[in-house]
Amino acid sequence: MTSILDQDIMYLAGVGPKKKEILSSQLHIQTWRDLLEYYPYKYVDRTKIYTIDELRGDMPFVQVKGKILSFEEFSTGPRKKRIVGHFTDGRGVVDLVWFNGAQYIYKNYKIGEEYIVFGKPSVFQGRYQFAHPEMERAADVKIEDMGMQPYYITTEKMKDRGMMSRAVEKLTKALVTRIPEGAIQESLLPSMISRLHLISREDAFRKIHYPQTLDDVQRAQVRLKFEELFYVQLNILRYASEHRQKYKGYVFGKIGEMFNTFFAEKLPFDLTGAQKRVMHEIRDDMRSDHQMNRLLQGDVGSGKTLVALLTMLIAIDNGFQACIMAPTEILAEQHLDTIREFLGDMPLRVEILTGIVKGKRRREVLEGLAEGTVNILVGTHAVIEDTVQFKRLGVAVVDEQHRFGVAQRARLWAKSENPPHILVMTATPIPRTLAMTIYGDLDVSVIDELPPGRKPIMTIHKYDNQTTTLYNGIRQQIHEGRQVYIVFPLIEESEKIDLKNLEDGYQSLCEIFPEFRLSKVHGRMKSKEKEAEMQKFVSGETQILVATTVIEVGVNVPNASVMVILEAQRFGLSQLHQLRGRVGRGADQSYCILVTGYELAAETRKRIDIMCETNDGFRIAEADLKLRGPGDLEGTAQSGMAFDLKIADIARDGQLVQMARDEAQRIISDDPQCNKPEYSMLWRHLNELRKTNINWSAIS
Repeated sequence: MTSILDQDIMYLAGVGPKKKEILSSQLHIQTWRDLLEYYPYKYVDRTKIYTIDELRGDMPFVQVKGKILSFEEFSTGPRKKRIVGHFTDGRGVVDLVWFNGAQYIYKNYKIGEEYIVFGKPSVFQGRYQFAHPEMERAADVKIEDMGMQPYYITTEKMKDRGMMSRAVEKLTKALVTRIPEGAIQESLLPSMISRLHLISREDAFRKIHYPQTLDDVQRAQVRLKFEELFYVQLNILRYASEHRQKYKGYVFGKIGEMFNTFFAEKLPFDLTGAQKRVMHEIRDDMRSDHQMNRLLQGDVGSGKTLVALLTMLIAIDNGFQACIMAPTEILAEQHLDTIREFLGDMPLRVEILTGIVKGKRRREVLEGLAEGTVNILVGTHAVIEDTVQFKRLGVAVVDEQHRFGVAQRARLWAKSENPPHILVMTATPIPRTLAMTIYGDLDVSVIDELPPGRKPIMTIHKYDNQTTTLYNGIRQQIHEGRQVYIVFPLIEESEKIDLKNLEDGYQSLCEIFPEFRLSKVHGRMKSKEKEAEMQKFVSGETQILVATTVIEVGVNVPNASVMVILEAQRFGLSQLHQLRGRVGRGADQSYCILVTGYELAAETRKRIDIMCETNDGFRIAEADLKLRGPGDLEGTAQSGMAFDLKIADIARDGQLVQMARDEAQRIISDDPQCNKPEYSMLWRHLNELRKTNINWSAIS
């Protein structure tokens, strides 16, 4: 059914073909609905008029009422001039300043006529001024009708063509007055609106663009944010519910010889309470008749690989094979070494399949998989190639899953008559609100304890003029038999400068520490060269590794106890946390030293303070989400859940995310088949949303 809101934006008064072209190309606004859903980013209270003697230089936007006394012109260059209007309200004088548009100003603003002037006051040569203020004839304005003025984001191209925020505001006001009462259909159940004390959808749309008070703004925002988040969660949970009904999992009923032998004889240390809890959750999934889809979160070094191995042993005891897929060859090889070391002499065949496994070796691995003699396969993307056929794949573990696309993971399922149980692992801690949205259809397990004997890493902030004490500390650690990382930033935009800094820094460090041996590693080096330098550090031949962030993932040197990060202000929180995770892998006290200059932006100082306060990856991820927003976080851009939210903010609206999740879960629990008549309006609205350009794709 076509709604009035589906009308072409060109047919709204004040638009026409030219403005339609700008709105469409710059803001993707093509219909009345698109404009209605283009929300203001801030509001300014226009109900108060200040007197000139009340003005202060640190005020936000304010308005004053008075008359222009006179105009003055000042030359600012060839054919350029500054126009100054002297303006008074009888309580003082301010200057109204324009740097262009003389013709327009003299034509529209008259000396002696009363105006309301709106702008941000500043002080110039001891006098208050408004630069390029908004002005309206006082006779045309009713202050009591002005309310809260909305502000809309506009692009440079729009500004060049005179379409500022005010022009968008006029269009939205024209639209709101054109829409008849009752034309905006409700999208939530009356019981839900009543229980959650929400205003109606129609009220929310009118008040978000045309509020009289701050309360109007807040109530409209809550209603529209909740609705947006509710439909995201309803979509995810409906997908998960359909998936559970459609795909039956293999039932792994027994814990057998391999698991028990490993647990009794090979386990390197007692499982932490968190690892035991997670194993219970995995065990319950695998013995039900549903396919397991579980996300395993845990900080670097929390013991996720051990949990993955125990999970794979359950599959093997039930007559199945298992595989673990990693995003890089280095990580795949590391998993292979770790698993073989854990298993020792147990009679299990563990093989690796990456791009460099070729010829006879590759044929042997592929034959072993097809015959069922390979029990565990470790690999990269090579695992999902068509030539790779398992006899009976029961469990697939996906490490750092945000590096793999949805289609790639789906190809794993085709390797088994029933889809294998899926365990997704990540060392990037994900805040709960984000996990509920990105990984909403996965059950989430968290390992939030480090293995016994690990000491928390001490993080210390030093300024770059305190290097003497820093170098003395490094010497002391190396004399005690430890090793040290020194990390230089390598940011793509200034890669040449950064590489020169690294080379110069390496030479300086060789001179500062002549008694020690140093390795150097950066991403521009050839693989063999890089590997040789890393190997020197791993074996203890060199004591200091000077590097860029290439060491962020995949290096495990338990003897390294100091991580020095130079120019730490240039790194994001999650990157700093990942780098810090390279140390603290042995039983000795480890240190992370963040070195910066004295002058730091407020946000940077917050990042440094958070790093010094806590080692908790989840607290850091929450802080990172608040500072940077979801779209910038590592992994979320490729996760399959695009953040096309128009008004809600996953970082700041955590309570509403939880509320939306609870309501969506209530509906799905009561109507798992999605066909009860009392919820038909919700399913209809969800289907309409799915036809729009929003990316609703879910994970797994």
